[in-house]
Amino acid sequence: MTHDVIIPKPVALLALLGALCISISGACVIQPALAEASGERASLEWDRDDEDDDTIELRQDAGRRLEWKSADFREHEKESLLHVQILGINDFHGQISAGRRVANRPVGGAAVLAAYLKAAQQDVTDPELSDRTFLVHAGDHVGASPPESALLQDEPSIGFLNLLANRYCRFESRPTGSPMKRGWDDDEAGDDRQDRRLHPKCNLVGTPGNHEFDEGKSELFRLLDGGNHPNGPFLENPYRGARYPTISANVVDAQTGKPILPPFVLKNVNGVRIAFIGAVLKQTPTIVTPTGVAGLKFLDEADSINRYVKFLRRVGIHTFIVVIHQGGTQTSYQGPTQPGGLINGQDIVNIVSRLDDDVDVVVSGHAHSFTNTLLKNEHGKDILITQAFSSGTAYGDIDLTIDRRTRDVVAKSAAIVTTFADAGPGLTPDPTVAELVTQAESKVAPLVNRVIGDAAVNVLRAENPAGESALGNLLADAQRAALGTDFAFMNPGGIRADLLAGPVTFGELFTIQPFGNSLVRMNLTGQQIYDLLNQQWLSQPFPRILKTSGLTYTWDNNRPIGDRIVEVRRNGAPIDRQASFSVTVNNFMAAGGDNFTVLTQGQNQIGGPIDLDALIAYIQSLSQPFSAVIEGRIVRLN
Repeated sequence: MTHDVIIPKPVALLALLGALCISISGACVIQPALAEASGERASLEWDRDDEDDDTIELRQDAGRRLEWKSADFREHEKESLLHVQILGINDFHGQISAGRRVANRPVGGAAVLAAYLKAAQQDVTDPELSDRTFLVHAGDHVGASPPESALLQDEPSIGFLNLLANRYCRFESRPTGSPMKRGWDDDEAGDDRQDRRLHPKCNLVGTPGNHEFDEGKSELFRLLDGGNHPNGPFLENPYRGARYPTISANVVDAQTGKPILPPFVLKNVNGVRIAFIGAVLKQTPTIVTPTGVAGLKFLDEADSINRYVKFLRRVGIHTFIVVIHQGGTQTSYQGPTQPGGLINGQDIVNIVSRLDDDVDVVVSGHAHSFTNTLLKNEHGKDILITQAFSSGTAYGDIDLTIDRRTRDVVAKSAAIVTTFADAGPGLTPDPTVAELVTQAESKVAPLVNRVIGDAAVNVLRAENPAGESALGNLLADAQRAALGTDFAFMNPGGIRADLLAGPVTFGELFTIQPFGNSLVRMNLTGQQIYDLLNQQWLSQPFPRILKTSGLTYTWDNNRPIGDRIVEVRRNGAPIDRQASFSVTVNNFMAAGGDNFTVLTQGQNQIGGPIDLDALIAYIQSLSQPFSAVIEGRIVRLN
């Protein structure tokens, strides 16, 4: 077996861990590893709104608590049991403002979510549990964000979590201009490696999702470590970064093989140490602009997690919480939440099946869905896995019972709680967080509220069975018009919201296209266009149907993957496969994003305007009120 991460030799493990660790209140902490680079925003197909397929019944199902106890639970003496609470969120995507709805009820927003999280820590049978509660986020906390966060470089979203941090969570401090020491080096130790954010009683832990890499690791590190952005300062001067640790075991420097972030963080609860291990989906390079992950390697999730479980078990740790940006969807059903086999998402099922027996809980994300079940690993160990929809519309409430003597989990339960704003804690939004949100909204209001045009009808992302959408047509038309090309192709994952009838503001258009991708003009042959369209299914985790302008095409679902395109037409006539055509795509796609690698072969590439600017200019050029509809650009057979 080959190892991409440097792991200490077993004979030196205990001594080495002692050298690497800095004792704080009797616990062990590890210095984070960070690095620098540059990159651009990208997009993700699975990032979607809960509203697409959400029902009140699904939310009620999610709110039912799942419980598990070990076979010998009754044999554990009550005085030896320790209760720990974990509150998990995922895929927040900078949704600090109110305005989202589930089943036509107001839900979420940072101030409402904060009110729920704080109430959950107080509403427990054990009054001391508030000191044993940890808040975790499973990635995509930033990126693909609405303008209230994104226009301020997502600093308000980090600030929101900072306001939830307890007194043990501290900003990393270092002399001005002194860079963080980067890379977890097994051969070095010393107090200069200490990171104050890794305090064992700090109540917050996060892991990066794919969107944390949208603008490259240098911007990720700035967001975490502090320092003003070139377009800042925004709400804070100087911007101080995150007060909490961000961990990942499977993102390493491509040259050194060292993790660029702390692989894990240890927490100390009444003398019992608990390990949190982070990970992000290994397919991140296929859904992020290549420049965003330049110089990085994304390792197998389960292998990376298991390495650190084994590493830490040798020093007596037996409670492990995995925080991972990967997940699936759980089928809606009536009745109590049930264990076993209900998750649609082979990647996360495979990862959990291969986890070490000492892993107790997996807090997942990425799929923007609900998960609360028990999955068995290859040895039959029941592992609790949760996921709390997305965008702050819910949180996972996880309770663990640990035997102090064995240091292992003997009981665990979870419920996914929806953060309705018209009931319970949502009726009293957290005032401190609300003030932060108001400051962010006021800062961007002059730009966000500028009216661009007037939509005659709702222009939606919803696809017909062939894969065509009205909003996709509008965006593709705008991009083709911007560069005057024969054709244009738009990736569906880059379309983040619907466009509703009525006055259209800059803020609405920014929410639809928040990535700041630039447009690229290139030449492709007719055959390459056929190949590009066939890549909508080839090497994809699910079909990614491109939105088109300037052409129509027919595809056959009964034909084999790689040869599903029947015919491509321009002005009603089949295109010549030997001819050359001018094409517009965004720079994410041009670099081969979403596995559309044919575009890297495009000739005579020339950069163009930002996609949002092109959309604004196009809408302003239309007769008002404007509209866009599904018009048969894509035809499906079978």
